Amino acid sequence: MTELPLLLLHAFPLDARMWDLVRAPLAERLRLITPDQRGLGRSPLPETDREPSLDDAARDVLALLDRLELDEVVLGGCSMGGYLALAVLKAAPERVAGLVLIDTKAMADTPEAAENRLKVAERAEAEGVQGWLADAILPNLLHNQEPAERVRELIDAQSPAGVAWAARAMRNRPDSLDVLRKSDVPALVVVGAEDKLTPVEEAGKMVDALDEATLVVLPGAGHLTPLEDPAGVVEAILGWFA
Repeated sequence: MTELPLLLLHAFPLDARMWDLVRAPLAERLRLITPDQRGLGRSPLPETDREPSLDDAARDVLALLDRLELDEVVLGGCSMGGYLALAVLKAAPERVAGLVLIDTKAMADTPEAAENRLKVAERAEAEGVQGWLADAILPNLLHNQEPAERVRELIDAQSPAGVAWAARAMRNRPDSLDVLRKSDVPALVVVGAEDKLTPVEEAGKMVDALDEATLVVLPGAGHLTPLEDPAGVVEAILGWFA
């Protein structure tokens, strides 16, 4: 597995810069790929009348693999990036040699969470994202507040249209536990001990659904462990690869 590239998909509503603190130490040992997802960071939002779906974002990832001439990768993601990784696994399991699931879950949204995502999408389209989105979600994103200003900068930099599309796509995603049960790939599951959004219990459900899974719980970290405990994330990933 050490010869396979690692492709990491970022969280919502951020972009690939969320991996900056883990990029260099991982890249010393692995071929690392960290794309922006559609509508976020530097990735454009395609014009389409289709209902937002992570299935379309999964096709973006597969198209990227085709352009890079990669038959398979170890596929990872944090939060929304994990949801997208599971969508890729469902669409093309032969392209996924392993999973790195960070602060994410396989369950669909509860009705309350789905309603909140719709409110985020509608407000982003009406008002943009600056001045309210970071304030609304930072308390749940971080336990360790040290990276709060950097996270705020990343949120404020996102396209309102991209944020709205991603929120709706996450709202529409199905339960993916069966995707994990049908998979036979090895997996690393990383979660912050203080994660409020995708807590340790949700990580445990994914581990239970997988045939071969390693669980790493990082103490003192919340939902964005690559920013709150980058050394812990790097150690977990490199140790698992080894």
